[in-house]
Amino acid sequence: MRDLRERRPPASPEEIAEFETDVLAGFVLARASAGLADGTISSDVGHLEQVRAWFGKPLWDMEPTDADAYFGKALRSAAKGTRLARSQALTTFFAFLELRHQVEIHALTGRVVHCPIDEMNKPRGRKQAALRIPPTDQEVDTLFAGWRQELVTCRKFAPTARNFVAAKLMSQVGLRVNEACGLDLDDVKWELGRFGKLHVRAGKGARGSGPRERMVPLINGADRTLRWFIEDVWGHFDDDHLRPGAPLLPSERRHADGTCRRVGDDALRAGLAQATAAHLPGWTEKLTPHVMRHFCASQLYLSGLDLVSIQELLGHSWIASTLNYVHVHRTRIEDAWVAGQKRAAGRLEGLLS
Repeated sequence: MRDLRERRPPASPEEIAEFETDVLAGFVLARASAGLADGTISSDVGHLEQVRAWFGKPLWDMEPTDADAYFGKALRSAAKGTRLARSQALTTFFAFLELRHQVEIHALTGRVVHCPIDEMNKPRGRKQAALRIPPTDQEVDTLFAGWRQELVTCRKFAPTARNFVAAKLMSQVGLRVNEACGLDLDDVKWELGRFGKLHVRAGKGARGSGPRERMVPLINGADRTLRWFIEDVWGHFDDDHLRPGAPLLPSERRHADGTCRRVGDDALRAGLAQATAAHLPGWTEKLTPHVMRHFCASQLYLSGLDLVSIQELLGHSWIASTLNYVHVHRTRIEDAWVAGQKRAAGRLEGLLS
């Protein structure tokens, strides 16, 4: 039996370069076939290209000492999230090499593939979600009251009303800004459930796995918000409610055939930012669409909606993600402290009696 570590004549630089290109293309195809989103794959490839540019050789030549130098020196001052993502991309790529190209790489170079990231040099920790404390119910009421009054006198009624409605939906049913942009008029299903539902087709997938569809019930006043917009505002953008693919939130810009385009997330973000600066200045540059999503989850939790229902509404794969949205209102620590005080008072009363 031949030892895999036995050296063989190396391939030419041209053969190595061609093979390296084919391997990376195969990695991209394999990750796409696994259902990962294009953005996730592109991010992983970007990380690999960064390491490859630093290393100056095919990545399968990396040894643990090379990884030590890269993460310990070249990437020492980088953000924790960057270090973790780059380490994970390398680990995944080497798993692909070991599964698919172990024999070929050995035949071409005489090397046996092994991952340079091990338990000794693997970046520690994990990226934590940012702590987002949403505004109060009274503050959000102030924002929308001022914004609603602005609709009476604003120069561009239709786009201002569209931005208003998008922000309301984020606060009422926790839509992500990209999900709102991707909705069609046909995605509003008035016949479903008690209040109607939104068919969110562009929901965020877990771990970058691509769009994850869900049905969002129009609770919390979202049904009234949408009815007003569709009946009284949408016609300012377009006159054909029955056109297939007509966007729920249109742009002022039009296609060559005269139909309205779909609004972009930048316009909705800018609209919320401008309204916040005008009507809730204390939250300027702090109130974003995602903070509105946190506000929605927190208010629904305070109103008595259970965590599993909030998880389903927001489209979270894991209940732990939902817990991060309502953490500011959970009272587990306070309740435990109060219970402890009661037990201590009971023991003291027993000693004195």
